[in-house]
Amino acid sequence: MKLLLDTHILLWAAAGTLPPSAAEYVIDESNSLYFSPASIWEIVIKRGLNRADFEADPHLLLSGLLENGYEQIPITAQHSLLTGTLPMLHKDPFDRIILAQSISEGISLLTADEIMAKYTAPVILV
Repeated sequence: MKLLLDTHILLWAAAGTLPPSAAEYVIDESNSLYFSPASIWEIVIKRGLNRADFEADPHLLLSGLLENGYEQIPITAQHSLLTGTLPMLHKDPFDRIILAQSISEGISLLTADEIMAKYTAPVILV
């Protein structure tokens, strides 16, 4: 299965604190794991704002993701346009673009965000 990991799942994976329900998907070698550059951007911004839940070094995170075989899904204009058609259930622009990437690319989004699971999209809530 193809899985796009949301930002918090990526942060938890990097810190070794994945909830067991998420870890089962991440460690399953039959799954292909993807990340969005929006997650790296979100970490850069929120780390710069001294948010305690965004302490990971984005350079190290990116290196670790690539070294561990995660694939990056580039953000396209199509993804950006799709965000405008999504219901305003979630107002966070980072989450909205990641969700749009998931929908557009036909990749399941792995998230712990209950609001994201309310969308009619391929979302796996852990």
